[in-house]
Amino acid sequence: MSDQIPLFEIAWDEQEILNAVESIGRGGYWAKGPFVDKFESRLEEYLDVEHAIVVNSGTSGLVTALEASDIGPGDEVIVPSMTFIATANAVRLVGAEPVFADIDRDTYGLSPDSVRENITEDTAAIIPVHLYGAPCRIDQIQDIAAQHDLTVVEDAAEAFGSTYEGKSVGTFGDAGILSFCQNKIVVTGEGGAIITDDDEIASNARLYRSHGRAPGDYFESVGSGEYVALGTNLRMSDLTAAIGCAQMDKVDELIGSRQAAAKYMNEQLAEIDGVQVPRPIDGGTHVYQLYTVEFDSGIDRQIVIDTLDEHGVSSKIYWDTPVHETHYYTETMDGPSPNTPTTQDVADTILSLPIYPDLTPRKTDQIVAAVKDGVRQAR
Repeated sequence: MSDQIPLFEIAWDEQEILNAVESIGRGGYWAKGPFVDKFESRLEEYLDVEHAIVVNSGTSGLVTALEASDIGPGDEVIVPSMTFIATANAVRLVGAEPVFADIDRDTYGLSPDSVRENITEDTAAIIPVHLYGAPCRIDQIQDIAAQHDLTVVEDAAEAFGSTYEGKSVGTFGDAGILSFCQNKIVVTGEGGAIITDDDEIASNARLYRSHGRAPGDYFESVGSGEYVALGTNLRMSDLTAAIGCAQMDKVDELIGSRQAAAKYMNEQLAEIDGVQVPRPIDGGTHVYQLYTVEFDSGIDRQIVIDTLDEHGVSSKIYWDTPVHETHYYTETMDGPSPNTPTTQDVADTILSLPIYPDLTPRKTDQIVAAVKDGVRQAR
């Protein structure tokens, strides 16, 4: 049997090592150093935003963005149930309550109609998620938010570099968040960022990520600084940011390689009856953080998964349990179960296949052959 093809591999070269050595060899400023400032500037330039505030994870970014937007106890926040659990957990962590809405069939992001149906007098914010690397219907979500005076915090953890109508996702709302976890587009191991054009949100975020301490470098100053707000330690280390800077040097190449591999698989797999390949909506670009196909109901997905494994091809269901059906939320949510028929249908029929920048033609052929065999056996 051929070597197992993993779901992802990290693309790196000697620059990550050189930057890490430089950061370590400086002998100081490991917690807050020049690579942090440089990484934030690179993100601001690439995404054309006023502020990028890096933190230690995408989840921390969500919590910080909500805190910085004054979302808290008594507030409801509309989230999709088809997402990583961190989207909903961040709402709970600031004391607010997530309200689960259904998804749009074409984008797997929030359904604008379902958002409208779930707005109440307690609704304070919406968290649209750009799932798998493609934009949701963010223009419609923005229109709804404007009509009801709601805050929008975009979860763009999986979609760094994706655009809608030429504008980067994550930059449409009041704030957006990014993730640099090991399987994302730009990778630092762990890490995240809040991006915004709002000066007040940016100021609040910088306070919250560093114990509520007013601007000034704690490690350089002879004083302790002025603590003006409640906060915690969610800072990104200089070593982590050093790796992020190296990744930003080749970000267009990282995205282009993913898109090339996905284009090839799209062409091959689209020929298989009963398999829907991932494509962005009109006006959008897909960066394929995950390569997720959808099967017709007549295809037994588990047989496909087992066949892929026999062919040495990894696969995973993102997300096999909608968030509102996880143990924690079924035990802690009040009221009736959310009305999410599209989420339920999609969760039963999707499957993510390997995708990463260094995916070779030989391996893409192996993936395609395995899917074809799996679908043949699964009918």
